[in-house]
Amino acid sequence: MPRNEEDAPRVNEEITVPQVLLVDENGVKVGPTDTEEAIRMAEERMLDLVEVAPMAKPPVCRIMDYGKYRYQLQKKEKDARKKQKVQALKEIKMRPKIDEHDFDFKMKAIRTFLEGGHRVKVSVFFRGREMAFLNRGEEVLNRVIAECGDAGKCEGAPQMEARYMRILVPPQPQAQPTTASEKKVADDAPEADV
Repeated sequence: MPRNEEDAPRVNEEITVPQVLLVDENGVKVGPTDTEEAIRMAEERMLDLVEVAPMAKPPVCRIMDYGKYRYQLQKKEKDARKKQKVQALKEIKMRPKIDEHDFDFKMKAIRTFLEGGHRVKVSVFFRGREMAFLNRGEEVLNRVIAECGDAGKCEGAPQMEARYMRILVPPQPQAQPTTASEKKVADDAPEADV
């Protein structure tokens, strides 16, 4: 099987050292062996000789199915990527004279984003004469901060950027029980039906 990555281990004839420390397919240490003999042993078992520790003296090689080994590595990498939490930046735009219903609707969206683990940038846009009433925009943003409550905490005070007044609200980290007694209480608590 040809190597297509630089960091992939050397396999079979790619191993050029005269002697290797051999480990068989069951994980049993065979000991120092000539490379040609180790390759012959791997071929007899219809497996590959894979260099697992190239920096050791002599290099450690293992008899294994290289295709299966590569598949398992790719599967582990895929699972690791799947478990990664990607935190996106969501933006909500408001106006200084926002209606009560519109404000409630946008607050619902903000809470949903924060509970989903996303950071939210809340912007108030000023047009024309509204620039004279910056305090209204600040009131709207302070109200957003107050209503986010336990879902997220604002980083700093509202800041002006051209015609926008903005705040950044990151989600609150979920509190994990720290002591053994708290963990037991959390585990024993009945789960609520959603």
